[in-house]
Amino acid sequence: MKYSLLSLALFFFFIACKKKAQQEEIPLTDAEFATTEMATGLSHPWEIVYGPDNHLWFTERSGKISRLEIATKQVKSLFTVPDVDARGEGGLLGMALHPNFATEPYVYIVYNYNRLGVYTEKVVRYTYNNQTLNSPLVLLDNIPAANIHNGSRLLISPDLKLFITTGDANNTALAQNKNSLAGKVLRINLNGSIPADNPSPNSAVWSFGHRNAQGLVMVNGKLYASEHGPSTDDEINLIEKDRNYGWPNVVGACDNSTENAFCTANNVATPLQTWTPTIATAGLTYYNHSSIPQWKNSLLLVTLKASKLVQLKLNDAGTAIVASQDYFGTQYGRKRAICVAPDGKVYFSTSNGTNDKIIEISRSN
Repeated sequence: MKYSLLSLALFFFFIACKKKAQQEEIPLTDAEFATTEMATGLSHPWEIVYGPDNHLWFTERSGKISRLEIATKQVKSLFTVPDVDARGEGGLLGMALHPNFATEPYVYIVYNYNRLGVYTEKVVRYTYNNQTLNSPLVLLDNIPAANIHNGSRLLISPDLKLFITTGDANNTALAQNKNSLAGKVLRINLNGSIPADNPSPNSAVWSFGHRNAQGLVMVNGKLYASEHGPSTDDEINLIEKDRNYGWPNVVGACDNSTENAFCTANNVATPLQTWTPTIATAGLTYYNHSSIPQWKNSLLLVTLKASKLVQLKLNDAGTAIVASQDYFGTQYGRKRAICVAPDGKVYFSTSNGTNDKIIEISRSN
């Protein structure tokens, strides 16, 4: 035989790999996706979480927590948090479910409330039981809040630590003050105690110098956050322990003499990507499912002002964004939260204020 069986096998393997690589490199268009309205008539849904019960759990800023049954599109209201104070951008914000939900049915939420006349943010753990939530336990309190710049996303890491993003509460000086919980990424144990390996003893602060981070996702041990800039420089940041992210002394990259001096003196981490004009970066998730191969190893970001979904392709090490592609820029309006289901379908929520929706995205073919 002119070619051995091994040679033929290697040849066809090479062709298959080349075809797959080419397929992953060709950007998709909006027309190649199917979109389905899963829920309508909502008011500022802020967080979507794919639950271990195969339902979508979501919050609304007014204080409501609900579940959406994907198969039937039925929405069941579970609970309304009684002391939520929704004003401006504040209210009920992020949510996370315990990874071992079947045996530890805990729901973690972060929200704004009126504490003795002072607008404040806190993190509370509820227990899910008999189709409702009960037994609230305050894990972290006295986080400064305001009508704007409250954050706040929650994320539970594989080692069972709770990460919390907070805004600067419209007081820029707080972001650089490590004694304040505002303008930070915080890290606590799931019972509210402070991990022994946090940067400072008895402090929840993990990183600082943040303006208003509203997206948070962990990929292979790396933590990424999306952050609102002022009139320039919305950001995607790789969050590292005890790093300074610059705000308000640095906006975006360290790209002038004053910023360079501050960055050098204060161990400032610069963004992986920025946007000017700003697009109002919001929810952030990670996609690595074979049903949309072009999106594998990508961060998916939804935006408010630009009203689009952005695919951000990571390098193999996860240390850089190597390509980006925009989707659904004029469809459905402002987009706030996003999550990925185990079957590779993507869900995002709108944030238009009236008749908000949860939308399912899948490949049309």
